[in-house]
Amino acid sequence: MDMRRVWPVLAALLIFLFVNSYADRFEPTWESLDKHQGPAWFDEAKVGLFVHWGVYSVPAFGTDGVLGEWFWWAWRGEKRQKWIDFMKKNYRPGFQYEDFAPQFRAEMFDADKWIDIFNASGAKYFIITSKHHDGFTNWKSNISWNWNSVDTGPHRDIIAELSSKIRSKTDIKFCLYHSLFEWFHPLFLKDKSNGFQTLEYPKTILLPQLYDMVNTFKPHYIWSDGDWDAGSDYWQSKEFLAWLYNDSPVKDDILVNDRWGKDANCKHGDVKTCGRDRFDPGKLLSFKWENDMTIDHYSWGFRRNAPLSDYLTVKNLTDLLAETISCGGNLVMNIGPTADGRITPIYEERLRGFGAWLKVNGEGVYATKPWRKQNDTVTPGIWYVTKDSNVYAFVLEWPENDVVFLSDPVASFGTKVTMLGLKKDLLWMHKSGQAGMEISLKNIRPQELPCHHTWVLKLHTVT
Repeated sequence: MDMRRVWPVLAALLIFLFVNSYADRFEPTWESLDKHQGPAWFDEAKVGLFVHWGVYSVPAFGTDGVLGEWFWWAWRGEKRQKWIDFMKKNYRPGFQYEDFAPQFRAEMFDADKWIDIFNASGAKYFIITSKHHDGFTNWKSNISWNWNSVDTGPHRDIIAELSSKIRSKTDIKFCLYHSLFEWFHPLFLKDKSNGFQTLEYPKTILLPQLYDMVNTFKPHYIWSDGDWDAGSDYWQSKEFLAWLYNDSPVKDDILVNDRWGKDANCKHGDVKTCGRDRFDPGKLLSFKWENDMTIDHYSWGFRRNAPLSDYLTVKNLTDLLAETISCGGNLVMNIGPTADGRITPIYEERLRGFGAWLKVNGEGVYATKPWRKQNDTVTPGIWYVTKDSNVYAFVLEWPENDVVFLSDPVASFGTKVTMLGLKKDLLWMHKSGQAGMEISLKNIRPQELPCHHTWVLKLHTVT
């Protein structure tokens, strides 16, 4: 064999293999990172569950539009009088926010009980706060020292316990919330005073913590937050995301939201929230988005002072789900456990009630797609989705005359109409060659109703 001829071929092959091995790698630029495609499970899931739990669950106080988990900021940052008065009335002089940590004991936290409720809710993914803006981590972060749930408070690795239980006992995807900034961290405040021209906080605290979190717990989804003070260059977001997509242990099955810098909101990331909680555009968008909202309408963390009227009902939740998925979004419901680790009965009732509704109507929720119309153009309170050859119409209010008029579907000879959970065909009428259907509900007896609100009509073979 003439090696003089073989070596050039081998060299060319090696160069080809080397180049192609890096061809699909992501560069730390938004242009490159925006090519990342999130896994299919997320769009099919439709329903997620959020949990905010930490030191702020001890005072468990929020009012006047300030969320319960923002307690430290309202008290020491903005110095709001109601928080100052609350502390004077209930705690000794000189009490500091850090003194709440030993009281965050989680003595009644039982991951198995939580998971039973999560399973019953019908949620397909679960997001837990690994660290909120106070900097307290719910795992023994490699740089959090004694400000974490292992060294103080519960003396338990909360993230590890939940990750292990959820992965072993459910099909729910395990996801992590993480705040980029910390209100009062001295290195962050130093960088801020320097106009974010120095990078001591991200280099020393943020990035080591993120790498540790991903390598340790391998989340399916990173829900980033606390980015609004600075751009992605300061947070080193693009460098982290390039590593996440290229070399991390979750590189083949990871997605992220859009909160990676004030320049990133609604522009970058696999899932858009557009920098707003409860993002609900009410129309179809060109990107995948998420409506992250709270069952306690005014707080993410648990509030002891929340009245019953502040909690959304199951009907509120199912109506909101219909609107959200019709417009291409996912709905994520948040609860706030107590400091001792209980999911209170009102949260449990809401989640189990929502899950019971999904057992009847999940066919019209999971893995559906937006239809050509999102809501009915004539009848209010009707939202549409589609899957396979079916269109599903969510009816938010029962019609007074027991007849639902749908103005947009075009029926055909083979059209069939049913209500999910009800084993009988429904009578319907339409004008030949015209859009619109009148669907009679008069032959449904009250005791036959599959659920008490937000009914889903299945329209087979309509256009």
